[in-house]
Amino acid sequence: MSAHIYFDLDGTLTDPYEGITRCILYALDELGFPHPSDDYLYSCIGPPLYDTFPEMVGKDLTLKAIDLYRERFVEVGWQENEPYEGILDALKAIHDAGHTLFVATSKPHVHAKKIVAHFGMGQFIEEVYGCELDGTRSNKAELLEYAVARSAGAATQTMVGDRKHDLIGALANDMRPIGVSYGYGSVEELTAAGAVDIADAPFDLPAVILK
Repeated sequence: MSAHIYFDLDGTLTDPYEGITRCILYALDELGFPHPSDDYLYSCIGPPLYDTFPEMVGKDLTLKAIDLYRERFVEVGWQENEPYEGILDALKAIHDAGHTLFVATSKPHVHAKKIVAHFGMGQFIEEVYGCELDGTRSNKAELLEYAVARSAGAATQTMVGDRKHDLIGALANDMRPIGVSYGYGSVEELTAAGAVDIADAPFDLPAVILK
């Protein structure tokens, strides 16, 4: 029986910095809010928009900000994205070892599926799980619970991600938590969140996951 390996998307399979930050700034401009620091924008990669926008525009304007973000994201932001060097080879190696691969992201699945297909990763991915447009299952623990229930039959379940939310979600669902340090979370963040292994580059993923 194969293992089921779930990958986060942003910061794990692709670098979405340009697209995400430009869409955030577009929403802030439209609402008349100042731009946050580059460090703050960097920290926005990974957590759900429903968690980060309230800090920038307040609770009452969060849904409007997300609508504006998606307005630009649907048009151009999703393409302002780049697969990490070596990630396709890593996915192929893990897939060819007989394991079943999934994506589990806080991004809406309608957008995530488009990104996975556009960058040629779909050939290795069994299914893409993401939140609904209304934010349902944007919490990674809830998303993984939903995904695992629909992907039964695995000998083991592993979650691979670059932020603490990925690993906390994995542990909440009795999954093996693996971090990647080339994304948007530090080794300290990943270790504190419970990572049992950390891959420092996409090229390291097969060895870390398959051991």
